[in-house]
Amino acid sequence: MSVTLHWFLPTYGDSRFIVGGGHGTPAGGAGGDREASIDYLASIVRAAERFGFTGALIPTGAWCEDAFITAALLARETTTLAFLVAFRPGLVSPTLSAQMAATFARHAPGRILLNVVVGGEAHEQRAFGDHLDKDARYRRCDEFLDVVRRLWAGETVTHRGEFVDVEEAALALPPTPVPPLYFGGSSAAAGPVAARHSDVYLTWGEPPAAVREKIEWIRALGEEHGRKLRFGIRLHTISRDTSEEAWAQADRLVSALDQQTVTAAQAGLARSQSEGQRRMLALHQANRVNGTWGDVRSLEIAPNLWAGVGLVRGGAGTALVGSHTEVADRIAEYAEIGIDEFIFSGYPHLEELFWFGEGVVPILRERGLFGAGAQRDTPASIPFVGAAR
Repeated sequence: MSVTLHWFLPTYGDSRFIVGGGHGTPAGGAGGDREASIDYLASIVRAAERFGFTGALIPTGAWCEDAFITAALLARETTTLAFLVAFRPGLVSPTLSAQMAATFARHAPGRILLNVVVGGEAHEQRAFGDHLDKDARYRRCDEFLDVVRRLWAGETVTHRGEFVDVEEAALALPPTPVPPLYFGGSSAAAGPVAARHSDVYLTWGEPPAAVREKIEWIRALGEEHGRKLRFGIRLHTISRDTSEEAWAQADRLVSALDQQTVTAAQAGLARSQSEGQRRMLALHQANRVNGTWGDVRSLEIAPNLWAGVGLVRGGAGTALVGSHTEVADRIAEYAEIGIDEFIFSGYPHLEELFWFGEGVVPILRERGLFGAGAQRDTPASIPFVGAAR
């Protein structure tokens, strides 16, 4: 059993503290005190490549930069790293989307992965000119991905459906290899679409028992269509030489928040129609009601799984917090229940990548859980990381 690792790119800005953004965030509502310039993002992707990560997730939304353009710029900054480009079906035609991915695949073979984001906020979708309700967006996505898949297979496609109408669509050069599709969604409408089209089903970082239930749900739906899916999870991470140091850093992040900031962020997140976002908010609902959210350990919802990020950030709201060994233990636990791929991040994203890459990755290698991109040499000393694990 070997896992695949990805990192996340903060294309809305970075900070030494938690940066808002994600589901429910209005345009311009995210951003930190560290500009997400191409030079800064390039430093992150080069480090991720050096540690053997497979890809880097680039988000989509009104609150961040365009994912496809960012990926195209960063592809020249690396040699092997793939880019997991988030995109929204329906905002452009399926033919154009298929062509964009094929073009990227031709110039950077095997380095384009696609994260399908149907959209969980009606107000944000309307800002892009999309006025469908949530269930209709999933039906449109189903048609959209069917056309894209057929175009990538080299077919000439005529499709007149409820939402998609294309006539004699074709690609001059279909992609080789075909980009894998990543897909997340916790609602009843999401499951069948994920089962029919996705290669990797993604979930946010819920406790292992809840994640197991999702895996079993999607796996059963996939089997109905004769398909076998992989599974991925999106988490933040705070990994240090000792557990005490890691929790001290988590306490530093949550101590920088005040009630007004949390209340304002939650008001925005409450607008989300995303079932996954609802589940994220539920993880710290009791702590917000009884006022205990300022106690960092009160937000530990499972061993080493901390819900503090979700107090102000939409989307992925949980982090693995602990010593390098404890974080590796939790990764092994998720892998045991069926998670194949992990998408991590942390604040700031560059520094936390080094903590993880120099602290956790060697342990995963020792356990046979990670074998990609083994380092060609061993440094005489490793910054940030001491002997304790």
